[in-house]
Amino acid sequence: MTEGIDTIAPPVLAVSDLTVRFPASRDWLGRATSHVHAVNGVSLQVRGGGSLGIVGESGCGKSTLAQAIIGLAPYEKGSVAIDGQDFQASQGRQKRDLRQKMQIVFQDPQSSLDRRLPVWRLISEPLHIRGGHSNAELHAKAAELAAAVGLRPEHLDRLPHEFSGGQRQRIAIARAMSTDPDLMVLDEPTSALDVSVQAQIVNLLLKLQRERGLTYLLISHDVALVRHFCDDVAVMYLGQIVESGPADAVLGNPRHPYTRTLLASAPSFETPLPTLAEVRIGELPNNRKLPTGCFYRERCGKAANGCEAPQDLRRLGDGVRHARCHLAQG
Repeated sequence: MTEGIDTIAPPVLAVSDLTVRFPASRDWLGRATSHVHAVNGVSLQVRGGGSLGIVGESGCGKSTLAQAIIGLAPYEKGSVAIDGQDFQASQGRQKRDLRQKMQIVFQDPQSSLDRRLPVWRLISEPLHIRGGHSNAELHAKAAELAAAVGLRPEHLDRLPHEFSGGQRQRIAIARAMSTDPDLMVLDEPTSALDVSVQAQIVNLLLKLQRERGLTYLLISHDVALVRHFCDDVAVMYLGQIVESGPADAVLGNPRHPYTRTLLASAPSFETPLPTLAEVRIGELPNNRKLPTGCFYRERCGKAANGCEAPQDLRRLGDGVRHARCHLAQG
């Protein structure tokens, strides 16, 4: 567990019953006739100084969830609260202030950085948009943050194309910290980097968390990264959270069949792998027409009576985790 987690204060981030869907087809009048159901009733919390990992296969909705949380994707239902304040219900200056409390680090740093701006402007860009700072103040803040992420003073006047992928991600991390955010969303922050550079970026993020008390929401398909990086984990399948709890408990001794199948893609000596009888090979179901009952039952080798009914995310007997499966125990 990360040192400095505040388990008493209200959560920095509280998401309740979040639902996101997009029009998939329209009639001749422009009315939606079908939808992509990207996020389906997700609830989660992240406490100050902690880190929550959202893990799942491609297409499960985890990146859409991240975008909805920070306001880049509209949501149809539910709420997102930052420091107890409802983001969607806020207006004007309050909404701008809440938006600045959340920053995101994207998967591909090259596409997220304006290639025309020098590094000091890129790092201080959120402060420049907020206004009220001179160029000298912006440059000084950029120099401070650049040093914190391992960049040298001579880097400040260079352009993004002059840097490696790992250095560009350091620039993106420094920019995300420029407004002193309460929450940093990390959307696959290492997947576009070489393996050796991935480790450097992960260690940098952990170091910054220890030193500055940062709060992270990590989006990743990499189970090993989530196990190493996060205090808590939420496993996502077809837009739903199917299992959640402390990372060591969920990834070390999973209770939902999908979590066990997901772990089989990154085997370890500590985790019991699913047997062939537990797993049915198949593609993720089409999210234009959601399955009835348990979303996972068509791919689950343990499907039984009761799986045809909708499954709630219920607390298990160990008191520390939840699973969306009526057969789950522990």
